[in-house]
Amino acid sequence: MYSSSINNLIEALKKLPSVGQRTAERFVFYWLKSGKKEVNELREALNNLLQNTKSCEVCWNFDDISPCRICEDIKRQKETVCVVSETQDLAAIENTREYSGLYHVLRGNINADDTETEIKNLKIEELKNRIKQHPEIKEIILALSPDLAGETTMMYLKKELLQIRPDLKITRLARGLPLGSDLQYADEITLISALKNRN
Repeated sequence: MYSSSINNLIEALKKLPSVGQRTAERFVFYWLKSGKKEVNELREALNNLLQNTKSCEVCWNFDDISPCRICEDIKRQKETVCVVSETQDLAAIENTREYSGLYHVLRGNINADDTETEIKNLKIEELKNRIKQHPEIKEIILALSPDLAGETTMMYLKKELLQIRPDLKITRLARGLPLGSDLQYADEITLISALKNRN
């Protein structure tokens, strides 16, 4: 029905989260109608993203520098590491301005049917190595969404981390977050309460 170039872009857009056929078509035809200036701005922004964004070699956050700005900040508390699933969760906690420690981004969660390879793709080994190499880390905050995958990941991490450092304090966010919710969509007041009342 559409030309091959239009279909190719629609198919590429459908790979994005929450983008189906209709949404992808809306994007494509919006860009076609809006003219070259807007499409060029988008292309430039994507090129800039690909050229300048790096994975932080310490916490796996995305930034323009590595180590990232948070890991490089000498004012941050080095004794506490907050473990999150995604960079968006890190941003949600940072927006509360209540936490001044460091982070570790797993880049996902463990699902019940995950293979060993899928689990290895998460940044769990990197977290374990970080704890081994930095005895100044005293507390790990497991700040994962309270859904099935988040709970599975937290149980797995607690077991693995305590085998490395039995003295490690492992806490999790308080139950201000409703079960099954997504951390990045929680409001700041709920997140502040969950951070303060972690156990």
